[in-house]
Amino acid sequence: MTLSADRLATLDAFIIDLNRASARAILPLFRADHGLEDKGAGKNLPRESHAAFDPVTEADRGAEAAIRQLIAERYPEHGVIGEEYGEDRPDAEFVWVLDPIDGTRAFISGLPLWTTLIGLRWQGRPVLGSIGQPYVDEIFVGHAGGSRLLARGEETPIRVRECANINDAVIATTDPDACFDGAERGAWLQVRAAAKLARLGCDAYAYAMVAMGKIDMVIEAGLKAWDIEAAIPVVEGAGGLVTNWRGEPIGPKGGQMVISGDRRPLDEALVSLRRSAK
Repeated sequence: MTLSADRLATLDAFIIDLNRASARAILPLFRADHGLEDKGAGKNLPRESHAAFDPVTEADRGAEAAIRQLIAERYPEHGVIGEEYGEDRPDAEFVWVLDPIDGTRAFISGLPLWTTLIGLRWQGRPVLGSIGQPYVDEIFVGHAGGSRLLARGEETPIRVRECANINDAVIATTDPDACFDGAERGAWLQVRAAAKLARLGCDAYAYAMVAMGKIDMVIEAGLKAWDIEAAIPVVEGAGGLVTNWRGEPIGPKGGQMVISGDRRPLDEALVSLRRSAK
């Protein structure tokens, strides 16, 4: 059973509306007084743990609230899973998976590398997604029919690029010292040693760059569903692949992840990553 083209087109238009509503909540607080709080405070985590400092702002909460309100008004029967406000009917036929600001650390640092991630599950699988960066006026949208970029009044189809092997690849991860455990870091370093170039700190914006054909691979670990589900239709719609470190489909709870534009460097990277797969 597949989602009808008409239904998908309607939901595709709606995900743009959700991005616009989120942007209206976030942009006035970017590089301004954003009401920073630390969700990690009081958890007695070691200082070197990346979760020891877990920032959240009024922009995170306000954006998710705005998205949830529009969903409730338009599709009250739909479920929602969000980073800030938890689950509401997670077993519904349609479930929206939200990360209002992926890259809050970049956001509070004034860096325009944070994104808004909005994904839609249908019957338990991701079918529609968007990666939005409203400060630079970009929304990457994807589904089985293809992926595209809406930017500064123009709409352009996007496609991953070919990459013959890992030695030619530009790869990325957010923070290997904070986000990988010891074995995972070792696997990353093996892939990094073989790759042509590595970029750090781009969060989910790097996913969009794979879909756009600018980066070849992103490797991450410790992800939640809201960190990755929105990107799956965008990357796959652009011709790319999303797997776990075993080369299998990503499960509904996230975990370890590889995004690749081409199968060939992915297969090479998985030789190292499988040794640390969970």
